[in-house]
Amino acid sequence: MRGIVWTGELEVRDDVAVRAPGPREVAVRVHRAGLCHSDVSVVNGTIPFPTPVVMGHEGAGVVEEVGPAVSHVEPGDHVVLTTLGNCGRCAACDRGEPTHCRASLGVRADRFTLDGAPAYQFANAGVFAERTVVHESQAVVIDPDVPLDAACLIGCAVLTGAGAVLNRARVRPGDTVLVVGAGGIGQSVVQAARIAAAGRIVVVDANPAKEETARRFGATDFVDASAVADVPAAVRDLGLPDGVDHAFECVGHPSLIRQAVDLLAWGGTCVLLGVPPRDAEAAFQVASLYQNKSILGCRYGAARPQHDIPLLVGLYRAGRFDLDAMVSRVYDLAGIGAAIDDLAGGRLNRGVLALA
Repeated sequence: MRGIVWTGELEVRDDVAVRAPGPREVAVRVHRAGLCHSDVSVVNGTIPFPTPVVMGHEGAGVVEEVGPAVSHVEPGDHVVLTTLGNCGRCAACDRGEPTHCRASLGVRADRFTLDGAPAYQFANAGVFAERTVVHESQAVVIDPDVPLDAACLIGCAVLTGAGAVLNRARVRPGDTVLVVGAGGIGQSVVQAARIAAAGRIVVVDANPAKEETARRFGATDFVDASAVADVPAAVRDLGLPDGVDHAFECVGHPSLIRQAVDLLAWGGTCVLLGVPPRDAEAAFQVASLYQNKSILGCRYGAARPQHDIPLLVGLYRAGRFDLDAMVSRVYDLAGIGAAIDDLAGGRLNRGVLALA
């Protein structure tokens, strides 16, 4: 079958194979997969990963086959795929915190092969292939009338951004919110902040073309970082002299993390969502945190996928979360190079690959 593989070069291959599902595993025909910065980060070395690896981690499709002991999905189900293959048995899972499950980490090379030799599966998903095998907990059933072009985004960008707002920061009505970076995750932060009834939602991005989209999704203000010399001053000049209640850094750059922390009001929280190089360090004034400020890491939106994905699908169907407008363009697998170029050039909200 066809798939996109990173071997040290990004290749579209037709000699990718995946084994049959084992106990508590499901085989899914992947229909749509979103292109995420994390996929590109493997290619550019920001995220070290062994090779060869079948890429992709944000997808949706239809269940084709189930292994022994699978209980909650069956062939024909439409599913959103997640990267979170948690065990369901440890203390973290028992208290409803699957993103803390240690079993959800690790690198697998026992499902895919490339030209007959073992290949790794990126983020336990490998959705840049026509068929993948995942743990049953990674397949969340959705209504079949939900377009898979839109649904595939929920598995990473939407769940990460919306979860950061609703689960990690717990934005309250009237709170002020700063979003640094208006890509797929940032756009999801904006929409969730709007749903949470935030009072002000300020978006900062160096691409002025992002303003229209940010405002469509709920931003009340936009700062073009390419046009101002002092971004924190520009944000405060919007009538926020004391800073913001919540800042979400969605880029992963140390200097932007510092800006986000510096813009916190007393009692404010900064949530880190961008992925910097593994050895990156960020600085901040320690004394400033004594005004009850917090810097929060956030893994996968602190999500409970089996609960949060149906919630987000419901918001989409009610017209409250606009997934359709997040999809800028659909590419076939051979268009992966163009998709990456468009992403780097700031021309995409989200690019989607069509596999079926």
